[in-house]
Amino acid sequence: MKVICVIPCGKRKIWDNEPGLGAVPAASAYTGVFHRLCQQYARTFYEEWFILSAKHGFLKPDDLVPGNYDLTFNQGSPEEITADALKQQTREKGIGDAEKVIMVGGKKFAPVLQRAFGFQALFPLTGSKGIGDMQRKLKAAIEHDCKLEEKIHEENKN
Repeated sequence: MKVICVIPCGKRKIWDNEPGLGAVPAASAYTGVFHRLCQQYARTFYEEWFILSAKHGFLKPDDLVPGNYDLTFNQGSPEEITADALKQQTREKGIGDAEKVIMVGGKKFAPVLQRAFGFQALFPLTGSKGIGDMQRKLKAAIEHDCKLEEKIHEENKN
């Protein structure tokens, strides 16, 4: 079964501290604590993982990010990657045939991934009580080498 892991990019980027730096690999571009924990989790438990960017779409860890930007999904920006472009990327990057997609991030990514893959992604951080709780769960999973339960995000659950 083809399984891929997707992690969110993050607001903090390497160019915040090094503005003159040129293009860098996606794995080095995003510097926030949450992103770093997500990346460590993905590296620990999944063979194939991608960073999801509202500007660049699905990034392999070694894909180059040309420079700084500040963009999130569903803000109505013309710079936001379209659902059609995301679908196209799944084919180009060889992940369109994934049978299981794990999103190590919040529920806001559910509709984006649904449109890209045509099925619901699984969210191991569902039920978390905020970013601090998510970080705690990721740290514990990595420390104990114990993958989090992969759940479908259910909109009606509290």
